[in-house]
Amino acid sequence: MCLLYESFGNKERGFIWLKRKRFSYVVSAETNLRNGFGKCPACNSWNTFYEEKITNDKKGGSVKRSESASMIKLDSVETTKYHRFPTGSNELDRVLGGGLVQGSLVLLGGEPGIGKSTLILQICNQVKTDGMVLYVSGEESASQIKMRADRLNIHNDNISFLGETSIELIEEAIQKEKPSLMIIDSIQTMYSDDLTAAPGSVSQVREITARIMQVCKKQNITTIIIGHVTKDGAIAGPRVLEHMVDTVLYLEGERYFTYRILRGVKNRFGSTNEVGLFEMREEGMVEVTNPSEILISEREGNPSGSVIIATMEGTRPMLIEIQALLATTPFGLPKRTGIGIDYNRLALLMAVLEKKAGLSLSNQDAYVNVVSGIKINEPAADLGIALTVASSFKNTPIEKGVVAFGEIGLTGEIRAVNSAEKRIKEAEKLGFKECVIPESSKRQLNYKGNIKIIGVKDIREALNAVGL
Repeated sequence: MCLLYESFGNKERGFIWLKRKRFSYVVSAETNLRNGFGKCPACNSWNTFYEEKITNDKKGGSVKRSESASMIKLDSVETTKYHRFPTGSNELDRVLGGGLVQGSLVLLGGEPGIGKSTLILQICNQVKTDGMVLYVSGEESASQIKMRADRLNIHNDNISFLGETSIELIEEAIQKEKPSLMIIDSIQTMYSDDLTAAPGSVSQVREITARIMQVCKKQNITTIIIGHVTKDGAIAGPRVLEHMVDTVLYLEGERYFTYRILRGVKNRFGSTNEVGLFEMREEGMVEVTNPSEILISEREGNPSGSVIIATMEGTRPMLIEIQALLATTPFGLPKRTGIGIDYNRLALLMAVLEKKAGLSLSNQDAYVNVVSGIKINEPAADLGIALTVASSFKNTPIEKGVVAFGEIGLTGEIRAVNSAEKRIKEAEKLGFKECVIPESSKRQLNYKGNIKIIGVKDIREALNAVGL
């Protein structure tokens, strides 16, 4: 057992913590320290007491109160242009708005194995910056990072590695090395000695992020933080984590497909309407400069249940193939399966087809898939989904040179969508001959090209336009 002394002026109160009971009494500190307490009355052991000093020195966390606060007129503030430097990746620069802003704090999230560390290591090698790059990892050792670098053919003396999880030691390394770019992989593995919570807890993540933010803002160090995600796909930790950083990026994609989409959901220095497309290969993350051509390159022949739609990922138009397979169900309840699209949206569109187009789909199992593992969330894909379902049901193919896009309402009307001209230009660039679009979008077009534009008002006109 042990005796715990807690200072109260010139006296000390001792506490003996037993296995089942707790006793407290006042003893003389001077006598105990000079002569020793002797035998413990609880465990009958000799010389097992020790002295522990308890202080009330509380560290107020990472937030420091300023001495005074002063107000200024907003109109008197002089704006300065942010200094950006390229990352070496055109797709990432597109998402960031032109490159990394010096002194910014960027959070990158994504599922395990999606390619976050691979992409970041390539950026460390390609980034055009004046100072050194510091890669801090709490998950992998130096040999593991070196193995990945050798696989990616990265041999750069400008990259330094620090395998540490203590924020105090990391801050010391930053003060000593003064890097221009710092990578934290990952924020959930870091901890502070000032907190007793485990690494990855809400308090630790919030404290570590606040201290990293103070360092990078004070010393003008660009910092990229890698974060884990939950099973729902959101970044793990407190929601305030995303509010504290300047930019939040998500790397999306199916693990068993090669294509990855880098999407910006927050950007204080640019737009969040841009996305970047990469392909995971043996040599790392390779940029996809013409995604439409690659995503539809394997489409052969003219089978039923297949159509090309024009969708928008940010401000970039993309042509994607959607396939559908309908079969009579052997059970009383038909099955609806959508891969890459929302299940509820699929059920809604099939109800519209049955009610407004007269297709008897109540006894049909429906399987709809977006080719190449891309996920589509925008309503402009409604018309393409409905056409491919009807094509599979009637076993009638749609012409290979047809592209379709448009939103479908519950009454069967085809509603207008944004960026119609960009979609049409992308389809014409890849050699498509016809484009089925909402009639209201056609009236607003100023486009004059060689592609034939067919405007439709409702789902029946759309089916007739493609010969279904």
